Amino acid sequence: MSKMGDTQINPRQGFELSVPMPPEAGSKCYDDDARLKRTGTVWTASARIITAVIGSGVLSLAWATAQLGWVAGPAVMLMFSFVTYYTSTLLSACYRSGDPVAGKRNYTYTDAVRSNLGGFKVKVCEFVQYLNLSFGVAIGYTTASSTSMVAIKRSNCFHKNGDKAPCHVNSNPYTIAFGVAEIICSQIPDFDQLWWLSIVAAVMSFTYSSIGLGLGIAKVVETGTIRGSLTGIDTETVTETEKIWRRFQAVGDIAFAYSYSPVLIEIQDTLKSPPSEAKTMKKATLVSVSTTTLFYMLCGCMGYAAFGDSSPRNLLTGFGFFNPYWLIDIANAAIVIHLFGAYQVSVQPLYAFVEKTAKEKYPHSQFITKDIKFRIPVFGSYNLNLFRLVWRTSFVIVTTVISMILPFFNDVVGLLGALGFWPLTVYFPVEMYIAQKRIPKWSTRWLCLQILSSACLVITIAVAAGSIAAVISDLKINKPFKTSY
Repeated sequence: MSKMGDTQINPRQGFELSVPMPPEAGSKCYDDDARLKRTGTVWTASARIITAVIGSGVLSLAWATAQLGWVAGPAVMLMFSFVTYYTSTLLSACYRSGDPVAGKRNYTYTDAVRSNLGGFKVKVCEFVQYLNLSFGVAIGYTTASSTSMVAIKRSNCFHKNGDKAPCHVNSNPYTIAFGVAEIICSQIPDFDQLWWLSIVAAVMSFTYSSIGLGLGIAKVVETGTIRGSLTGIDTETVTETEKIWRRFQAVGDIAFAYSYSPVLIEIQDTLKSPPSEAKTMKKATLVSVSTTTLFYMLCGCMGYAAFGDSSPRNLLTGFGFFNPYWLIDIANAAIVIHLFGAYQVSVQPLYAFVEKTAKEKYPHSQFITKDIKFRIPVFGSYNLNLFRLVWRTSFVIVTTVISMILPFFNDVVGLLGALGFWPLTVYFPVEMYIAQKRIPKWSTRWLCLQILSSACLVITIAVAAGSIAAVISDLKINKPFKTSY
């Protein structure tokens, strides 16, 4: 929307034209940055955070709890919930630069880093974001989706031939099919901005998470026993070294399940004020992290109680459950639908960054800048850009091939948790907060924040090592491109 100003005369052509005047900042319809009034509240922000947090990572929490045991498993979840909440409050204080009420707004995570830290750290932030949120998540989502499609096929096979039937299914055709579908959707303009996409994602996410939780509770009720031990998986099942690596990997799975910091600033940018956006966001973070932690505790603990040391790596595809087969099919179909859209939402920032950079560097290249217009029956006109077609298609092909080489859900999830947790959830929020509040170096508060950051860095390195060790181990067992379940 824009307000129309007075009629003026174009001095070169002599005809009248209406000159749009900029909206009045701070008016009833616009905020102080001349954008339409924001209407977000504690509850809308909490809902967005919960939708962003609860995803496919919840399915590995039973396995993670099994590696850590009844003591360390819940304790690690609580630890990550506290760290996530605390660093999120630090990050929310960086939404505005300078004055917390009237300072300049930062619309994205990278904008906040640029305003508060600047320089080389902005480049590092962009690299980590694009590597983790776009490239890494694309691989993880492709792997998880193909695993769920295979699970549907196997579930129907078990129902038809019995629980002891081999029902081996090669995952590669399903991985390729998912990649082809993503190539097509990558060419749809603003696919990630479709209004119904987040609604579908939220419904699908709660569908498969609730089914997994419900099946776990039903299993405990059916057997009448609570399985598991205080210290986790027994060394009679795995070697001591494998147990250590698995524990590191389990911590990574839990870290991945709590990852949402990169979208916090965007969610905060939807909030109305007064009160200040930072105050509202702190309340929303407390509500959402508490709700998510409760849900994660239930999913992880009930899954572990149901299966004990034999908890599957993926609660819905590891076939701890065989019946009702149709409910398992619905849950896995919900995973595929959710991750299909989430893939595009995650990679769009990388697409936009590469295409913008290419246009700035080669402004006269017809291959990069020219759009070819043609009509598609039923859908109308479409602008085809050759660079966009080649670049996006190549990206999807590369991530699909890597997913075929590394089709190991838990290993990928753990590695993604390691790559994103420390830099995006801890390091940058801590450093931005220190710069924003001008906390003196070597002061008590500065030292406490640095100790927190350093401790989380050590955890991240350990998790990365455990996940890489697991990938190497799985590659020795399963040859790339020939993986079957």
